[in-house]
Amino acid sequence: MAVNEGSFIKLRFTGLSDGEVFDTTEEDKAKDAGIFNEQKAYEPIVVRLGGMHIIPGLDEALIGKEVGEKGTVEIPPEKAYGPHDESLVKSAPVKNFAEKPQVGMRISSEGQEGVIVNVVGKRAVVDFNHVLAGKTLTYEYEIEAVVEDPAEQVKGLINLYSGKDMDLEITDGVLTILLPPGINYDKRWGMARGILIHQVFEFISGIDEVILKESYKRPAMPEDVEEIEEPEEIEEADEPSAAEESSEE
Repeated sequence: MAVNEGSFIKLRFTGLSDGEVFDTTEEDKAKDAGIFNEQKAYEPIVVRLGGMHIIPGLDEALIGKEVGEKGTVEIPPEKAYGPHDESLVKSAPVKNFAEKPQVGMRISSEGQEGVIVNVVGKRAVVDFNHVLAGKTLTYEYEIEAVVEDPAEQVKGLINLYSGKDMDLEITDGVLTILLPPGINYDKRWGMARGILIHQVFEFISGIDEVILKESYKRPAMPEDVEEIEEPEEIEEADEPSAAEESSEE
């Protein structure tokens, strides 16, 4: 079975730049490359071909391939993270930084993410290009399956945009997503929520309404705690009488 634009697929991949792994769905490869992240679930991702969920070069390479097919594709910068734009390399006085700038330090400025690539005298040079801009990339891939169940498609989109697993149900065209407590304080979720809802309506048929439900349960009462016996009272000795005190003298 060939996959086409619009297909939701379950994809395994490993991305390499100059022979070094920079991203992968495989735990063993992440550990071997020294990029293992305990907070990340190493498993196939669910993407929609043509949905801008992966870089254009990889997306194009997968269209028309068969389920179960494995392969390797080389992707030029213009179909990956774009060419390196010298206008995005800027310098700033060292005193403008909250802490002493060092090469390799990542910073955020006016909504842009950048990395310090040099410190010359009293000025730091910051590159606001994507770290892989200008790079020709190599991707090893495997198309594991086609995902046809709407609920699994939604779960794939949620994980793609939030990095979290959420419970959900679809009933009579209404999608209800049970949000984890406190998710609205998550910056990534705040930025992705609108895109997620838009793509649910655009890419998944049969869903006419989306309800985001945040629920809190009363904390469970602790189990019976073994009672601690109170220590026995110690009888106080009678104070000596005045006669006894005088006889001791």
